[in-house]
Amino acid sequence: MSNDAKQILTSQQVHDQAPVGWRDVGGMLRTRLTTGGFAESLRLVEEIASAADEANHHPDIDLRYGWVGLAMVSHDVGGITSRDIELAGVISRIAEEREATHAPEVVTSMTVGINTADPDAIRDFWATLTGHTPAPHDSTSLPSPDGQLPEIWFQVSDDPGERGRTHLDVHVPHDLAQERVDAVLAAGGVLVTDEFAPAWWALADADGNRACVCTSQPHS
Repeated sequence: MSNDAKQILTSQQVHDQAPVGWRDVGGMLRTRLTTGGFAESLRLVEEIASAADEANHHPDIDLRYGWVGLAMVSHDVGGITSRDIELAGVISRIAEEREATHAPEVVTSMTVGINTADPDAIRDFWATLTGHTPAPHDSTSLPSPDGQLPEIWFQVSDDPGERGRTHLDVHVPHDLAQERVDAVLAAGGVLVTDEFAPAWWALADADGNRACVCTSQPHS
């Protein structure tokens, strides 16, 4: 394996190199493949599993009726690398042969943010409540224990008015983010700030509950 295979790609490099239909969402290379039904989804997964074993690089797979969700990251280096791009290309060729179509517009991930002045004071409470395991050497994060539950992270804030506030961070493909923000506003949302767009937009519902639309892009 070359050193380049362990080089983490930037968001722009992922955008430039990823096969059609794949997106960098929440730090993972993701897509959804639409199939003709459960049996076809299963056959597709079997072929993908065989290709993954051959590459010795394995995606997270969500098998459902009529679709297969895929997410990849190079865990040994903690980011998307050329290995993920290459396997995505193989999977896309398998999907094309099976007439499965990409639906990246529905690919999202979600994290739960909790504002606090002291993550150490509340981390064990949330880990015990949810079954999450604290991240090594990172007091501000509780990674998902199984890839299904959202990550919990603690946003350090010294503002008493912000403490105790929780919010959802919804990660979407960067090229679809503005469309999602506009749709949320049309659905009764309020823009709190777009100061950090296109990295994230802070929004609120009519009751003041906050959420963020997030992308893999750096803020302007």
